This record gives sequence, C-alpha cells and structure tokens, in this order.
Amino acid sequence: MHSLTADGILVAHFLFIAFVLGGQGCIVVGYFRNWHWIRSFLFRVCHILAIAVVIAQTWADKLCPLTTWENALRKTAGEPTYTETFVQHWLGRLIYYDAPAWVFTLVYSIFGAVVLLSWIWIKPERNPSGNILIPESRG
Repeated sequence: MHSLTADGILVAHFLFIAFVLGGQGCIVVGYFRNWHWIRSFLFRVCHILAIAVVIAQTWADKLCPLTTWENALRKTAGEPTYTETFVQHWLGRLIYYDAPAWVFTLVYSIFGAVVLLSWIWIKPERNPSGNILIPESRG
C-alpha cells in the first residue's frame, strides 16, 4: 500500500508541475486568444502561490515536501527510493533531473519572475457578480 501511495504522490507531483507550467502557457496563449477564464482571480492566485512555494523552498535549500513524502513511503515499503515501477519510470523521468541546486533555484526564480510579469501584463479580474472563478464575458 505504501508503494501505491508513493506512486500517487508522484502523479500529484506531476500534476502540480503541469499546473504551474501549463497554467502559465494558458495565461499567455489565452491573452492572445481572448480566453476570459485565464483572468480568473482564483485561478491566478492559486497559480502565483504555487510558483511562490517552489521558489521559496529552493531559496531555503529545502527539498519539495512531495519528494520527501514519496521517499519516506518508498522506504517504509522496503523499496529503494525511485525504483522503476511503471508510474515512476515514465513520470519520474519527466520530473527529476540531475543538476546542481543553483540551476534549479535560478530556473525557478526566472520562471517566477515571468509569472509575476504576466500578473502585471495580463491582469486577473474580479467580476462585479462576485464570482471570482470565471470572469464575465465582455461580449
């Protein structure tokens, strides 16, 4: 069960990364395609907080809590960390890279600056109806 839970955490880790990267891509593309949902205040707050957490943990020289939790579960299951299960084999290769810590700190910081600049350039909206999830159509 611990191994299966660890695989689930790996999937959650991948989805978190997809949200941060894909969310930024959607914000930029959505600006040019006039997608109103990319201006959702709730979406944008969640997105900027997600990258802020990543930046803070790298500047503090801390491992991602998801990685720590996954490794602890694998160890409890009697597995070496990052064994080659199906899920780990495919998702792990997409998520984990071997580089010095400063490279990740730099990359995450630059990406965070891009997210912050897009917050200024492509402003989120709170619509008058009070719905902070989906902005009203202007249309």
